[in-house]
Amino acid sequence: MAAARVRSGGRPTLEEVAARAGVGRGTASRVINGSPRVSSRTREAVEAAVAELGYVPNRAARALAGNRTDAIALVVPEPETRFFAEPYFSDIVRGVGAALADTDMQLLLTLVGSDRERDRLAQYLAAHRVDGVLLVSVHADDPLPDLLQQLDIPAVVSGRRSGHETLPSVDSDNYQGARGAVGHLVARGRRRIATITGPFDIYAAQCRLDGYRKAVAAAGTDGDEALVAQGDFSEESGRRAMELLLDRRPDLDAVFAASDVMAAGARQVLRERGLRVPDDVALVGFDDSVIARHMDPPLTSVRQPIEEMGRAMARLLLSEIGVHRSPGTAAAEQTQLVLPTDLVPRLSS
Repeated sequence: MAAARVRSGGRPTLEEVAARAGVGRGTASRVINGSPRVSSRTREAVEAAVAELGYVPNRAARALAGNRTDAIALVVPEPETRFFAEPYFSDIVRGVGAALADTDMQLLLTLVGSDRERDRLAQYLAAHRVDGVLLVSVHADDPLPDLLQQLDIPAVVSGRRSGHETLPSVDSDNYQGARGAVGHLVARGRRRIATITGPFDIYAAQCRLDGYRKAVAAAGTDGDEALVAQGDFSEESGRRAMELLLDRRPDLDAVFAASDVMAAGARQVLRERGLRVPDDVALVGFDDSVIARHMDPPLTSVRQPIEEMGRAMARLLLSEIGVHRSPGTAAAEQTQLVLPTDLVPRLSS
């Protein structure tokens, strides 16, 4: 009877364990590797299948079979131009790399800026060539998160797709950060405060706009929608939005830009129009990147802990895939992390 427990070819495979337990291959892998992200019922089913089949996990065998690749993909669904223009992404990569330094994991950086690149990545992921995926800057309609769930590949997103995100995520408190930035401008006597938003298919941009609107309403200042212009987090979009705002409301006296990069574009237009910062128009950004410190005048900005966000993402993913961490490294307990922001006042406001 014992011989009937395994296939005729020899030792049982992870696929056979998953089939016997009635779960996906990735779920069976997480149980075997000790991940806490499975239900007790699923764990019992997989453990029973392991016992029945006589499956013995082996690191070398897992690598040969493709079950553990010791690789994590960091996927950025943005074109190269945006990735290299925004310090946000390099800070995320730095944080992820620091968290993986004491593990055997290799980090694969993938930029997905077109449908063709997305299809190529989907084929790569379907072959289970990585143990998990970190997704950064996800747009609301991006199919990659759903694909990862269908493939049963552990994944963590940086920047939730909505307030009801189903994947483990790490985010900053975009709403409170924006609200604090506008409150700072109100406290300095500004009353006609404009905003340059990010793209509305990114949840962080929606939250920053909500924070702006709440602060404006709470202060009883001018809430004219003509003071709202949309950008896409690029410098050029900051320029275009600032020109539009000044054409609509030449009397505005402050601008909250939803990124430092857009604030830099806005600053150029203000200078071209002969407006002084902060005397005529106060300016505040978001990210507290190196750009903020090197602007003239230095830019007041909302600091989000970007490197810490990268480290937290990696820790969450390591927990998802059951990787053993070095002694003293705490396991991730929460799967929806929202880290606080701080306002860093400088001369621009």
